[in-house]
Formats: sequence, structure tokens, C-alpha cells
Amino acid sequence: MTYHSTVSLDLEAGNPHQLGAHFDGNGVNFAVFSQHGEQVFLCLFSTDGTVEECRIPLPERTGSVWHGYVPGLQPGALYGYRVAGAFDPTKGHRFNLNKLLIDPYARAFQGEFSTHSATYAYQFNDPNADLSFDTRDSAAHVPKSVVSTPDDFAPDAQNLQRGWDNTLIYEAHVKGLTIQHPDVPMPLRGTFDGLAHPAILDHLHRLGITSIELLPVQAIKSEAALSTRGLSNYWGYNTVGFFAPEPRYFGPNGVQGFRKMVQAYHDAGIEVILDVVYNHSAEGDHLGPTLSFRGLDNLSYYRLQDENRRYYVNDTGCGNTLDFSHPFVIRMVLDSLRFWVQVMGVDGFRFDLATVLCREKHGFDRRSGFLDALRQDPILSGIKLIAEPWDIGPGGYQLGSFPSEFAEWNDRYRDTLRQFWRGDAHSAQGLGSALLGSAGVFDHRGRRVWSSINYAASHDGFTLADTTQYLNRHNQANGEQNQDGHRANHSDNFGVEGPSDDPDIKRKRAQRQRNLLASVMVSQGTPMLLAGDEGGHSQGGNNNTYCQDNAISWLNWQDFDTDLVDFTAALSTFRRSHPVLAQMDFLHGAIRTSDLKPDVEWRGFSGGALDWKNPDLAQICLHLRGTAENQIGNGLKDEVILAFNRTDTDAELTLSDLEQGTWVCEINTAKAFQTPSHITASTALIPAQSLCAFCPLDHTAK
Repeated sequence: MTYHSTVSLDLEAGNPHQLGAHFDGNGVNFAVFSQHGEQVFLCLFSTDGTVEECRIPLPERTGSVWHGYVPGLQPGALYGYRVAGAFDPTKGHRFNLNKLLIDPYARAFQGEFSTHSATYAYQFNDPNADLSFDTRDSAAHVPKSVVSTPDDFAPDAQNLQRGWDNTLIYEAHVKGLTIQHPDVPMPLRGTFDGLAHPAILDHLHRLGITSIELLPVQAIKSEAALSTRGLSNYWGYNTVGFFAPEPRYFGPNGVQGFRKMVQAYHDAGIEVILDVVYNHSAEGDHLGPTLSFRGLDNLSYYRLQDENRRYYVNDTGCGNTLDFSHPFVIRMVLDSLRFWVQVMGVDGFRFDLATVLCREKHGFDRRSGFLDALRQDPILSGIKLIAEPWDIGPGGYQLGSFPSEFAEWNDRYRDTLRQFWRGDAHSAQGLGSALLGSAGVFDHRGRRVWSSINYAASHDGFTLADTTQYLNRHNQANGEQNQDGHRANHSDNFGVEGPSDDPDIKRKRAQRQRNLLASVMVSQGTPMLLAGDEGGHSQGGNNNTYCQDNAISWLNWQDFDTDLVDFTAALSTFRRSHPVLAQMDFLHGAIRTSDLKPDVEWRGFSGGALDWKNPDLAQICLHLRGTAENQIGNGLKDEVILAFNRTDTDAELTLSDLEQGTWVCEINTAKAFQTPSHITASTALIPAQSLCAFCPLDHTAK
């Protein structure tokens, strides 16, 4: 079969070694992967992207990489690909030369994605659906890839490289955090530039944040179903370009605003962690559009069902699943990760639905090709790695199964915490494990306590405030008949669904929020706060705001509960001042050789042993000392007593047998304002429905 270019242009062979489009000072080298394609065409466009000025086949193929070099071509040139090959969906092939494809390695795009039916490789309304073939040109409805300027993406970034000790993560959305902040100038709101504004950084410093974890910032496309409902993908978990920053967050400095933002955070001592979505792409299921991977090589990029290659494996719930058993998929993701570290300066990643990335033909494998490649990579092996350890595929729940280099979102911790303070039976037993880093889940194969990411709320689910205001989800605004989002929220509305003017209900809700926040801050492991929880942000009971790019999701700084902000800051100071709360090794009650005392003790309020078999256990005292396993560092000199009283009455905690002359109550969740109080008597009063933290007088927070 012979293909002809529409305009004559002499291409040189170029090289296959670096995928993407790269300017070397004299011209541009193009290289793209397609194992099953019969010919790859490079399409060059006019400066406004409206006219395809040249379509010419790439002259060389090395293995599965097609490549060519265009002398004299300059940065800023607009391009795309078309790939000729078989169109046989039942065998997994969906090549259609009429569809313009974006470069998976492009670092920028010009134009926006459209929902136009021409972007589909099949005739949109044909009764044969995706088995039909569409001959319309999609170029007018697809963004053009941009040849980037090398200086804009120089691999010269310096990473912060903070250790896991004393890490406090703040999960935030670029726009949601900044769009309504009164001190951020209007042109900067909702942008990377606004995220770097001193008003935001000052707030994070006040809270003691060490790492900001940003919801996806790689280029995305909203689902067509959302567009028809007048909505958009606000969270961004629908990536279409793994190397390109999402332009909706560009401010006055464009893409450089991201690099400048990262530098500002580094100057402030705060890491930048990205939530990344490599498990699927925005092309959706077999009825989705052809934008990039599907048209380049559907059979290689995606996992297809064995019985009928027409259909996709959907372990993500998003229509398709990238195939991490294919070496070029692994290569693309590793190249992307290195780009964001070396070029953009980020310090770590949280992998959405991370089990997808580790699933081989036989199922989840902690020695998968991707994990092995990631762990040996000299650039990526030293950064922070966080897994969301589940997906909806077979064997998809893998909490605690990731390698020792990873921390993991601990949803069991979240649920246990909510259940305990709500008063559920048998919940104290789960709390006991959660407070000590969920050792039963993570204490194996040399893993450390920081492996457990502890949180009371995240972007996915109720906010902290809504956990105390709603029993049921209220997601009607999403247009899915309130059927989306979590069903089991383990929440409590204190007798009234939604806001209440009742002073007693408001008081109880405020205290419950303090209880949850304090519990996170005194637990072994890595604490994480959802942006806005420190100020009582509510989403009106919507526990799945993925498509709510509006005031439902945006933080309303004007309505922040300043008392709760102060309380959160006090908790952070308390945690930093007591290294015993953030130890590297798990505590199991082992005897320390230094003083023959156990590293941790559980006891009842009266001093006796706890009855862990009691389903209604509601009063717990936890005495923390430095670990017996590793007696190096300040943890050995520190000491904290935590008292949990979930009952509705005040209770006395016996202190007389603890060999200290004076104890100081530094945290008391029954109070909005924390004023340390000295305890010289043999007992201390623990208010109803509260958590109190004590330390010896000479160990108080500085």
C-alpha cells in the first residue's frame, strides 16, 4: 500500500531514541510509537492551527518507533499525527487516517478538545456503532501539538527531597484553593501563579504543612456526558496528555507559572506532590473518541478483553485501562514521571488507582514490570511515592501490598476514625490499630510507620464538616440521580440533616471535627489534611464533586471558621514538638533497654488493663514512649499520654502511677482554644466526647 503527502517536504531520517518532538537548534526530530500501524504521517499546521499545510509519512521505522527529522522547523510549530492501518475493532485495531492524533509526548497544545462527532473513528449514529467507519476529518476539532522551546523545559529543576519524618500533607485543588481567596489578585486566582501567592503560602506555613498534594494538573478532556449536562471534569481525573500541564490553570506566566510556583514552594520549604492518573486515558470505552492512543495503536496501549478485542478491560471504571504489561506504556509513564521531576521540579507523586499500574496477566504483582522499573530508576527511586491501593478490577484492593518505597492512602483508617467517634460498636479495637500506624497492614517486609497515609477526609467523599452534618449524600447537582459517590460515609448529622441553628448541635459538630482532626495528628503514620477542612468547608453534602467547578467545591475563605484554623495550627505544632508521635518504627509494647519500660502501653482510665473484647469500649488511654527497636533520636526522650473519652459524661483519668511530678494537658478537644493546663493531682478530668493529650512538664511544646 502506498501513501502520498499532500505537500512535498524533505525529511531526514532522524533518530528513534527520544520520543516526542524535540528542537536541536537546527530543526525538529519527531519520534512516535506505533507497533501495529502501517504508516505514520506527520501533519504540520498553519500558525493558527486551521490549515493542514503538510502531511508526509515519517521516513524511518526502528522497531516500533517511527521517526523523521525536519530541518529548519522551529519551536512553536503546530503538528499532529495520522496513522494508517487496519480498522478491525473485533481484533483490537482502530486505525483511521481521517483522525488527527495528538502526540502523547507533547508538552503543550493549541486549541481545545471538542465533543464534535467527527472526533469519533466510527459513524456516530450508525446502528453498527463502533464497527462502522467515519471518513470525516477531525482536525478542526482536535488541539494541535506544539513543538516546545527547549529553554522552557530545561531539565535543571532541583527537588526539595524532604524525608518522611514530620511530613504533613495538604491535599488541594489549584482552582478550588485560590479562586475565592480575597488576598489573591483576581488575575492570579485559579492559576498556578495564584497558588504561589504569599497569602496561600502563609496559610500553609501557619498550619505547618510540609507537602502540598495537588489534584491532577496534567492536560485533561472532560467527558462528553458531562458536557451534555453543562458540567466539566473539575477534579481532572481524565488525562489526555501526560507531559503537558493543564492550560486551564495558566496565569500571566503561562506554563512557566508552574515552574515558578514549584520554586516558590521549595523556597518556603514545602514539597509539591502531584496526583497522577496513568491508569486510563480520556478516550473512554469502545464508544469513545479517537484522540491519541486509540488511533496510534489501540492494541498496544490498552488492555482489551480476551474474548472480544472490541471491548476494553475496565478496571478503572472510566471505560478503558492502560496496558502496563506493554514496555512502551511503561516507558511512556516513566518518561512522564522523570519529566515532572527533572523539568518541572515536583517532589513526588500520588498514583490514582495504583493497582492498575501493577497488574500483570495473572493479577496484582508487587514485582510487576512497572514497579521494578520505577524502583531501580536513579531519578524516581528517591522521590516520594504514594499509592491509592485499589481499583475495581479483580483483586483490586491491595492496601498494605505495595513495596517499601511507597506510602499508601489508608481508607480503613478514615473509616475506623469516623466509626469510633460516631459510637459504633467494636470500633475501639480498630482505633487502637489505627493510632499505631496500622501495623497489622503495613508492618512487614521492612516497611516504616510513615507508610500509612492517615486522613479523616479527602477530595473523594464528604469533607470533614459534612461528615458531621449529613448522614446521606446529596449529589443531585451531578445529574446522576444521586446514585454516584460513596454509599458508606460513616458520618453523623447529630439529628438534623444539613445546616442547623441549634447551638447544642453546632457545638457537638464543632467538637466532632476537632476530635477527628486531633486523632489524625496524634496517630503514628503520615497525616493528611483536605484543603478547607481546617476552616470547616462544606460541600452541602455532595460527596463526589468531581464535576462541580463552582462554589460547591471552591473554598469560601470568607466563611472560614477561624477558631478551627487556630486549633488545627495548634495540633500541628503539638505534633512537631513531640517526635514520639511520628516515629519511624512500629510500636508493639516491647521493653526498652534504656529504662525497662514498654515503648507503648494501653490502659483504662482507672489504671487497669483494657478489655479489648468489650464491643462498647469507649475510654482508652495510650501512653507513648520512644520505640524499643531503634533508640536513636529525640523520640527516646519524649513522652505523651493520649486519653480518648467517647462517652457522654466527663471521666477521671488516673495519673498517679505514671512517675511524673507534673503533667501538662496540651490538647483538649472540648475547647476551641488550646491553653496548656498543669496537672499536679493524681487524676485529670477528661471531658465528655473528647481527646486530651498530656506530656511531662519539661517536654511541653515549644
